[in-house]
Amino acid sequence: MRSGIPPNKLKFMSQDYTPGDYLVFQIESGFGLLRLLDIETLDGKRVWHVAAYRDMFLDVDMADSVLSAGSDLTVSHDHLALTTRAFESTQTARMSNAPLSESDLQGLRAWQKDPDRSVSDRSVRLHLGIR
Repeated sequence: MRSGIPPNKLKFMSQDYTPGDYLVFQIESGFGLLRLLDIETLDGKRVWHVAAYRDMFLDVDMADSVLSAGSDLTVSHDHLALTTRAFESTQTARMSNAPLSESDLQGLRAWQKDPDRSVSDRSVRLHLGIR
């Protein structure tokens, strides 16, 4: 099945993701962005920490231009803790990497301090209200 992401931009799930990565994903006729905040192992299971942005793009090149220009993105969810199943249910491709600031990590830090912290098995699309 074709992802809609141009082959020169396509990366596969087997690649090593690094905190600070901007990840693009396809939604219907457009593209969205995620930011990888951290990957950790809890109780023997991998947990993917991501931020999601409200900005949507008509094509990958538009998303790339925004990232290259360092333009501000509108945060939709400053932190989502996802199971591997939930993370992998939305095919992503790495666009770029930039150092994370403390403000980028505020949602993750709040989650880490929460005694009732939970890890979601719902896909990114469901969190964003996209089916």
